Amino acid sequence: MSASKSARLKTLRRLLVLLKTIRLTGDGAKGKMLRLKQLTSSRSAVTLTSRLLFAQEDKILLPASIPTRFTSNRFLDFYQLGNKDAIQKERARLKDEMNRGYFADMAELKQHGGKIAMANKVIIPAMEALKFPQLEVNYSNGTRFKLPITSFETKNESMKTDTAKATLMCLSFRATSQEMTNSWSVPFIETFKDSEKVQLYEISFIESWLLSLTPIKKLLLRMLKKPKRDESDGVLQRQIAYAFGDHYYFRKELKILNLLTGYMFLVDKFGRIRWQGFGLATEDELSSLLSCTSLLLKEE
Repeated sequence: MSASKSARLKTLRRLLVLLKTIRLTGDGAKGKMLRLKQLTSSRSAVTLTSRLLFAQEDKILLPASIPTRFTSNRFLDFYQLGNKDAIQKERARLKDEMNRGYFADMAELKQHGGKIAMANKVIIPAMEALKFPQLEVNYSNGTRFKLPITSFETKNESMKTDTAKATLMCLSFRATSQEMTNSWSVPFIETFKDSEKVQLYEISFIESWLLSLTPIKKLLLRMLKKPKRDESDGVLQRQIAYAFGDHYYFRKELKILNLLTGYMFLVDKFGRIRWQGFGLATEDELSSLLSCTSLLLKEE
């Protein structure tokens, strides 16, 4: 018999002796063996988990068998089926809106009182002027039309009106800016009350998705008071309109960031922005607004 075979026999004999010993010791030995197995298995599980989670220094690597890994991959794959440009655009929008908020706007308002910049001192040349973005608005009676004004939309037909040579658009996103709007609109009306080629619109933005729903919007418009005619009883009257829905890209195009202040835009007959002001009007700024409006009335 070779040495290797004899060694194997000795090993088998030792195993048999060990098994007899375990049987004789009874349940106590079984409990110890079970505890030993549990300890061994738990240590091996910890070792395996640590290898899976910390395979590369501080990088956390999740094993492919964890369900969350598949969930995130499926989520990304689902969105990749759509328009990637639209997804990137929406992500940029969310990031942009998260950087701004009510408290940031309020801090700026306390700092400069809504005067985010000084108004133009002179008229903007026609070649350099930007177009005012098209905006759909509603009167309190439900009439819907677009600004800069080109035509009124009714159920039956579109009625074209004479385009004004100068239109002052006062944009308000919060009630706090109403006083600012009045500081511009009241002197403007008093100066050009007899002009038929001048228009004034005070536009309030209602961006709440709930209030923008058609049934609620109609009910809200009925509840809103109809604009009263000014005491001057002139040709020029302030026209109050409401813009419903999301206007993020409209605001972005006009570089409107703080929603607590008022924005004034003087637009010519071609829809170009020839002057702009912010916040409460000063005497010098009012003078520049009135002079720029007079220049637009002289333009052919």
